[in-house]
Amino acid sequence: MYRDIISNELFTILMVIGLTIIAAAKLVAPQRFGDFIYILGNSKYLKIYAKQQKFLDKFDALLFSNLVISASIFSFLIYQYVAETKTISINILFKLVFGIGTFILIKVLIERLIASLFEIDKLIDQYLFQKISYKNYLGLLLIPINALLIFTIKPTLSLFYTIIALLLIVNVFGVITSFKTHQNAIKHNLFYFILYLCALEIAPYIILYKVFIS
Repeated sequence: MYRDIISNELFTILMVIGLTIIAAAKLVAPQRFGDFIYILGNSKYLKIYAKQQKFLDKFDALLFSNLVISASIFSFLIYQYVAETKTISINILFKLVFGIGTFILIKVLIERLIASLFEIDKLIDQYLFQKISYKNYLGLLLIPINALLIFTIKPTLSLFYTIIALLLIVNVFGVITSFKTHQNAIKHNLFYFILYLCALEIAPYIILYKVFIS
């Protein structure tokens, strides 16, 4: 059984773990990390490391771990606000970590499988690399955002909407960048790519939204 607590210590521990993971990523690949933090204003990272990507990559795995932790904390802060409680349910927090991590991993695996069926593996591999890179970048942004929400700023509904909007803008920026980079390849596989987007970029989030509001 997990017990409920009224303290920010658990959040602090999780954020320290996230920072430790980021430090480990920087230690594993310092040059790559230096390029990664400027990903919004410079396409150097995407051009260089998309060619070097591996199915199992230590750098991406570390940043992904931080993304899952940071996204879970942010999601739980929203839950606390909606439920009007300061209690930290370790059980719910654990479920968020497991659910977010599992959802993203399964989605990526299914995307790779469908890309293989449509015979657009190379295109989708590069697209996934760019998309995952921007998602991992959101994990970095969420660390100071979570710290402010927990220790400094009193959360409000409008503040949550603003933060979510900013995160979505970053994510959309990443998608647009991917489209621009691979626009010629996409044009030659437009039908399959539209099917791919509908099946795996739009439908899953619609389902998640309906599950959430229910």
